[in-house]
Amino acid sequence: MHWYDNAVFYHIYPLGLTGAPKRNDYGEAAHRLDALLPWVNHMAALGCSALYIGPLFQSGSHGYDTTDYRTVDSRLGTNDDLRHFVAACHGRGIRVILDGVFNHVGRDFFAFRDLRERREQSPYRDWFCNVNFYGNNEYGDGFSYDNWGGYNLLVKLNQRNGQVQQYLCDAIRGWVAEFDIDGLRLDAADVLDFGFMQVLRRLAEEVKPDFWLMGEVIHGDYSRWVNGGMLHSVTDYALHKALYSGHNDHNYFEIAHTVKRLRDMGLNRPGGAKLYSFADNHDVDRIASKLQNRADLLPVYVLLYTLPGIPSVYYGSEFGLEGRKQRGSDDELRPAIDLNDYADAALWNPWTGLIAALGRLRRSLPPLWDGDYRELHLTTGQFVFAREKDGQRVIVAVNNADAEATVSVGGLAEGERYFGALSGQEIAAAEGGVTFTIPGHGGEIWVSEGALDGETEAPRVMPVEAVKAAVAEKAAEKESVAQAVSPVPSPAPSPAPSPAGPAPVIPAPVAVPDKPYEAMTVEELQNAILEKLAKNGPVTDQMRRDVADNVWHDSLVNWVRSFR
Repeated sequence: MHWYDNAVFYHIYPLGLTGAPKRNDYGEAAHRLDALLPWVNHMAALGCSALYIGPLFQSGSHGYDTTDYRTVDSRLGTNDDLRHFVAACHGRGIRVILDGVFNHVGRDFFAFRDLRERREQSPYRDWFCNVNFYGNNEYGDGFSYDNWGGYNLLVKLNQRNGQVQQYLCDAIRGWVAEFDIDGLRLDAADVLDFGFMQVLRRLAEEVKPDFWLMGEVIHGDYSRWVNGGMLHSVTDYALHKALYSGHNDHNYFEIAHTVKRLRDMGLNRPGGAKLYSFADNHDVDRIASKLQNRADLLPVYVLLYTLPGIPSVYYGSEFGLEGRKQRGSDDELRPAIDLNDYADAALWNPWTGLIAALGRLRRSLPPLWDGDYRELHLTTGQFVFAREKDGQRVIVAVNNADAEATVSVGGLAEGERYFGALSGQEIAAAEGGVTFTIPGHGGEIWVSEGALDGETEAPRVMPVEAVKAAVAEKAAEKESVAQAVSPVPSPAPSPAPSPAGPAPVIPAPVAVPDKPYEAMTVEELQNAILEKLAKNGPVTDQMRRDVADNVWHDSLVNWVRSFR
């Protein structure tokens, strides 16, 4: 078994959490990483065994415009500060994964500065993609170049250049030697060169046993990235989307279908590669803001921790924090937090208590991190499945309806007893089945006798009724404030969703022009992908949804190029 197979991740965006300035003046180190040391005990108390943190290295603004891969961002501290922090994490049994930003660099990166100064004579002109000295840009460089996402602030590296590969690999070797890190999350992996990722996989096997590579990938067939020659895992954006829309639309078919699709890719299976699961992160709205009913935080987190995959919690979401993108700004998603404001939160905050208990429960139950998955009961409002390993069984049940629901499932051993980790109730199978009740907007994790790994009873969470009471109290406070300001009528009920999921929204058909993929529009690229998919077999509605959902130009270019 690898350490990441049963990991529970915590995710920190350090520039935001520590309240660092938005712009880097490259002045004296501020030692803000020291403020993260108390968070190490907090992570351990939540049951987390791994941390994804970044970006950390010198950059001009948000961290993804790297200017020096060998020096910690001076707004955060020094290399010694990072070494001390990683050692503190390791002292609590927490592995550390850094952000590897290798697709692009900032304009102050040494090689790009040389290109600006020496132009055609620069030995680094081939370090960057499609440098055109007959073009120009908004900076008045007198030349143009490829970038990420249309932002010339982010200069795309030529990952096929052997010198670039060597430079980045040497940086990673330095991080392992100096900081003792345990892996990398590869930023923008869906637009990284596949050959470069194969180089990184060989490097991972060289630098440290079980060195983990996880890539940021939005859409597509994840098995193209996750395999024996490339990455160990990628971000599971498919499940992320299903978790919130499956509850907002009262449609558990979407979540169950997503689980099946991923397993059909050969992923999230016992003994195989696991995807990195999350409810929110530094790039998307907080789950507490995305859900139409905050009470659904309970079933969402129950599913996050019990469905196949490697769960991750984004800093602050364990407190139920809200946050949305505002006019293109991510600041609300990446706030500064004083941990003292949440002292002993597991004892008084229902969401913190829930996540802490789920973390302990998952790590004590092998079926939850490497057990087979078996669907037992599925309707738009209720979802029940089993995770099974070596004769041990855990049954998970969730309910997105307002009212409680009574569910019966079969296929169980006569007399087999189960303990409810959320309620403390006990049930026993009779005549090959069992019947239980799931609270509205609630869930339960039924643990079979003997399934706990070294514990006599499952960790208990704050009672469901207490969680619902806390949610109702907060909702009443908000309603009171809203009515005092401007009462609004209740919206009309939305129609019930189809069990097959929402109808696909597909791109309008457009002709595929005879021109380079880089010059195509998003719509043209989407149509080119659909055309290639059709040559390989029937194009399903789900395939069309995947193509329509991907509106990132660079990602689409990489996708269409991947076809053979």
